[in-house]
Amino acid sequence: ALFTSTTSVCVTGLVVHNTGTYWSSFGQVIIFFLIQIGGLGIITVAASFAMMAGWKFSLFQRSAMQEAVAAPHLGGIVKLIIFVIKTTFIIEAIGASVMAPVFIRDFGLWKGIWMAIFHSVSAFCNAGIDLLGVNKPFSSLTAYIGNPVINFTIMGLIIIGGLGFLTWDDIHRYGIRFSCYRMQSKVILTATGLLIFIPAIFFFLLEFKDLPFTHRIMASLFQAVTTRTAGFNTANLADMTESGQLTMIVLMLIGGSPGSTAGGMKTTTIAVLIACAISVFRQRDSVTCFGRRIFHEIVYSAITVALLYTVLCITGAIIISLTENLSIFVCLYETASAIGTVGLSLGITPGLGLLSKCILIFLMYIGRVGGLTLVYATLAKQKTQVGKLPVERITVG
Repeated sequence: ALFTSTTSVCVTGLVVHNTGTYWSSFGQVIIFFLIQIGGLGIITVAASFAMMAGWKFSLFQRSAMQEAVAAPHLGGIVKLIIFVIKTTFIIEAIGASVMAPVFIRDFGLWKGIWMAIFHSVSAFCNAGIDLLGVNKPFSSLTAYIGNPVINFTIMGLIIIGGLGFLTWDDIHRYGIRFSCYRMQSKVILTATGLLIFIPAIFFFLLEFKDLPFTHRIMASLFQAVTTRTAGFNTANLADMTESGQLTMIVLMLIGGSPGSTAGGMKTTTIAVLIACAISVFRQRDSVTCFGRRIFHEIVYSAITVALLYTVLCITGAIIISLTENLSIFVCLYETASAIGTVGLSLGITPGLGLLSKCILIFLMYIGRVGGLTLVYATLAKQKTQVGKLPVERITVG
C-alpha cells in the first residue's frame, strides 16, 4: 500500500502488484486521484480549491505558487495557475475522448470509458500506471503496439505534460513565433525534440527488427517518448539489447522539464551542462544559450543536481544488487526508473524485498520532490559570508 501510494503521487509507475487485477475499483479510483494530484502538484491543487472557495492569497502563498510552477515572476501567478488547471483538464478530456472508441470496443461501454479516462490522466501526468494487466499481467500497452490511435495519443499526452506549464503559456501567447518565447521555453522545446528523435532513430536502427515497418517506427518513437518519465511501454523491454537499455537509463535520468508533470533531473539541467561544456571548449568566461548569459548560480545548481541524481541512482543500484543478488545493470535500470519517476522496469519490482522496496520509495520521493529542494529543506540556512578565502588553482581534466 505504501509503495503504491508513493508511486502514484510521485507519478512514477513502478508497481509491486498488477494494478488492473489486484486493486479493487475503489483502490483504482484512489490511485487515479493520487496521480492527478501528483501530476499537477500539491500547491497547484490546493490553490485550485482555495480559489473555488473564494479565498484571497497572501504574498507568501503566491510565492509558493510561483515555485510550484517554476514561474519567473510573481505577478500574474493566480491567472497562470487558473490557466494550468483549465488546460490540464481540457487536454486530458481530449485524450480520453480520442482513446475511448478503442477501449469501448475492447472492454465495453462503461469499462472502456473508465480505461480511456484513467490512461489519459496517467499519460498526461507522466505516471505510466495502467489497467491493461487484465489481459496479461504487467503487459502495459504491448497489446496496442500497432494501434496508431493509442500510440500517438499517449505519446502526445506524455510530451505535452512534460513540456512544463511556462512553455504552455508561451505557446498560448505567441503561437509559432519561437523567437518571442522565453529562453527557458526555447531550451525545453529544443532539448525535448532532440531527446525524442535522436533516440527514436537509434532504436529504429538497432531494436525491434522483427516487427513490421510501421510497427517498428511507432515502437521506436514510443520507447523514446516514454522514457521521459512516463513509464508505459508497447514493446518487451527485456528483449532489447543492453545498448538500448543503457540509452533508456540515460533518458530516464534526464526526464522531463521543470514546472511540468514529469520528473528526472530535467531537460534544462542537461542543456545547461552541455552549454557549460561548450563555453569551456571555446574558452569563454560565461555560459550562454540562445543569445542570453546564464547565471553562474544556475550552472552550479545544474552540476549539483546531475551529481546528486547520478550518485543516488548508482548507490541504490549497488545496495539492491547486493541485497537481492541481482545483476547490477538490471538494478541500475530500476533505480534510474525510480529517481527519474519513470516507472519502466525489466520485471524485478514485484519480487524485491522490503529493504529494496524502501530504497525505491525513497528514490521516487527524491525524484518527485527534487534533490535540491530536500537538501535546502533539511540543511540549516547558510550564514552570510562576510569574507572570501584565498584563491589557489587546482588541475582538473
